[in-house]
Amino acid sequence: MPTGSRPVVLVTGSATGIGRATAVRFAKLGYDVVVNYARSEADAHETVGLVKEQGAEALLIQCDVGQDAAVRQMMAQIESHFGRLDVLVNNAGMTFFVEHKNLEELTEDKWDEILQTNLMGPFFCVRAAVGMLKKSRGSVVTVSSVAGVSGEGSSIAYAASKGAVNTMTKSLARALGPEIRVNAVCPGPVDTRWLRKVMNDQQIKERTASFPLQRAAMPDDIADTIIYLATGTTLSTGQCLVVDGGRTM
Repeated sequence: MPTGSRPVVLVTGSATGIGRATAVRFAKLGYDVVVNYARSEADAHETVGLVKEQGAEALLIQCDVGQDAAVRQMMAQIESHFGRLDVLVNNAGMTFFVEHKNLEELTEDKWDEILQTNLMGPFFCVRAAVGMLKKSRGSVVTVSSVAGVSGEGSSIAYAASKGAVNTMTKSLARALGPEIRVNAVCPGPVDTRWLRKVMNDQQIKERTASFPLQRAAMPDDIADTIIYLATGTTLSTGQCLVVDGGRTM
């Protein structure tokens, strides 16, 4: 049975990084939080602990967002447990680091995996959550990337997936308004475990030296924008807000 009347947010891929920072921030704002992960179970349990420290209830669900049946099951579990969903944050994503000139290395399997998670995943989540979000007149925020604006990024397939997410954000905003607002945030480099796999301190400093603000984002910088798009505005929809220290001006 539903457990209460507090607002509820689902943050996909919230075991680490931007997802974890966002989950904790929503908990501080009085939301109960659904923590989702695909593989990082231990990290996801840490996020649950951080959410509970803020006095919020946390529901932990393992789900690969690229699998439609699993996503539908996740939404059914949320509805059964909380009886509502007010905000969906599509944060789960993946990539392969492939030099753009190396076309042969970007295999069909890599394309499929990137598109399944980064593009189909958000669509599956929105579709399965529409009923609850309409009832709450809720909102969707998807974590995209400046790669979807500039065509740069970890691989051509990653940039293409995020470009498609930006277009889909606009399409869904038209399709689901006025009950549901749909927006996206497009970060530049974010200092997370993901970035640290391919860059050290010096490389990050060199990469961002030409940016007007001369630094990479931290997870909380992106969480700021997610919170704003989800709760700080009532008239913004179909927007893809770039947060990259001025890199793409």
